[in-house]
Amino acid sequence: MAKILVTGGAGFIGSWVAQKYMENFHEVVVLDDLSMGFKSNLPEGAKFYQIDIRSAALDKLFEMERFDYVNHHAAQISVRKSVDDPAHDADINLIGTLNLLKSSVKWGVKKFIFASTGGAIYGEQQTFPAGEEHPANPLCPYGIHKLTVEKYLYYFRYNFGLNYVILRYANVYGPRQNPFGEAGVVAIFAKKMLRNEPVTINGEGKQSRDFVYVGEVARANLLALEYPQSDFFNIGTGKETDINTIYEHLSLYCNYHQAARYGPPLEGEQLRSSISFAKARDNLGWSPEIGIETGLDYTAQYFKALHKS
Repeated sequence: MAKILVTGGAGFIGSWVAQKYMENFHEVVVLDDLSMGFKSNLPEGAKFYQIDIRSAALDKLFEMERFDYVNHHAAQISVRKSVDDPAHDADINLIGTLNLLKSSVKWGVKKFIFASTGGAIYGEQQTFPAGEEHPANPLCPYGIHKLTVEKYLYYFRYNFGLNYVILRYANVYGPRQNPFGEAGVVAIFAKKMLRNEPVTINGEGKQSRDFVYVGEVARANLLALEYPQSDFFNIGTGKETDINTIYEHLSLYCNYHQAARYGPPLEGEQLRSSISFAKARDNLGWSPEIGIETGLDYTAQYFKALHKS
């Protein structure tokens, strides 16, 4: 059993990761400032601290708890906000992460697991699906800062011996995703459909993404604990699903009968994105098991239950 700090553990993905660790008998401490997360997402039995990763209180927490591992999911997650205010994105996603890395080295953390992005780090892809060897040319500050942290992880490994595993996520969806933010088209659509509100698709709806179910992502984080080396892995399905298809499936699962509305495309939005999981399969033993239709059904059932309560 290990003692693991999960930053952002009251949020969408982080709470699934914290739950997966606890199911496998690890001791979990969750750090979250609750700007995006909710206490209701916390797994039962997890110790919780409401702290900002930029806070001076962070180092005191490391001194007091003495973590074996850090799993870092706390972040500013909106690509659009990163474009509008790159300095704010850097303050959280870069400076905040550096605070965690410095404390990890100071207080003897064995491994740092970092939630990076496969959706934004490669930019306009040259090959589909993109493998980890694909050029990393992010087109937004969010992707730039995630890539910068990856470089810092190499620096901290080389100079201070801090082991790491980087997981580059595709477009993660599933239960607990916030339907009121800018990220998360599945959650946004599901919530509007269950309220029988109009749903607007940006552009023609032909833009595609690699949608990976959140439970699959949590499983990858569990496998990363035992990986003996420092490395980075794509966590995606290798398949593209366009937004029109997402709309059609969710309409069926949510019993929604309105036709989609179409608005202007988002400025700078990528047309296509998908990432290969071959390296994760060969090294972590991770492969996606839940297809898009099943995952969307699980997600719709979750939001239906919330809607009725």
